[in-house]
Amino acid sequence: MGKRFLHQLLAILVLCFAPVRSDGWLPATATFYGGADGSDTMGGACGYGNLYDQGYGINNAALSTALFNDGASCGQCYVIICDTSKSDWCRPGKWAAVSATNFCPPNWSLPGGGWCGPPRPHFDMSQPAWENIGIYSAGIIPVLYQRVKCWRDGGVRFTIAGFNYFELVLVTNVAGSGSIQSMAVKGTSTDWIQMSRNWGANWQCLAGLAGQGLSFALNSTGGQSLVFQDVVPAWWQFGQTFVTYQNFDY
Repeated sequence: MGKRFLHQLLAILVLCFAPVRSDGWLPATATFYGGADGSDTMGGACGYGNLYDQGYGINNAALSTALFNDGASCGQCYVIICDTSKSDWCRPGKWAAVSATNFCPPNWSLPGGGWCGPPRPHFDMSQPAWENIGIYSAGIIPVLYQRVKCWRDGGVRFTIAGFNYFELVLVTNVAGSGSIQSMAVKGTSTDWIQMSRNWGANWQCLAGLAGQGLSFALNSTGGQSLVFQDVVPAWWQFGQTFVTYQNFDY
């Protein structure tokens, strides 16, 4: 397929999706993992666990060091196509929309850390998502990608783990930009307390909040701020998940 067809496809996809950055289509490479059903992509360095339960599903990808940003990219969404101008192993006219749910670490036994070594942008996609755009026997393909708006069913979810004076809150099902820039928590007996990213999409607070109702204030990486007022009742227990009816537009 010629470059003209490729450019037409890129233009159509921009109309279909809502890019969240102005730098257009960027080059990268893509491999796949997780088996034909993608079951081995569950879990991962973002901490989402069962990706179906958390709203992400099988269309997911592990990001290389250059893209993962120490977990700050967890939950972000990308549209990816195979670059037909560079490979004959593409499925022309096809695309995949994926959520970032894992980290693809460098393999330092290979030169430069392999495909996922810095500064290479690379997507290790679930096999079902990858096979939408590439022919299985290729193994790896050149791609073009663009970060786009995330669409989720329902509201943001908060799962509380840890113990008193070390609350670990997993934030999932984030729409809009898909990822959280900063976060604060307020108990019924406290002021707002700034939280910090512990790992992946898990945020920590070093305060005694057990027995208090909780509210959360989130800022998305797209610049939108939302307050989730009184979303956790005072009778909450560690290990519980609380579903809200609010979500981000950007």
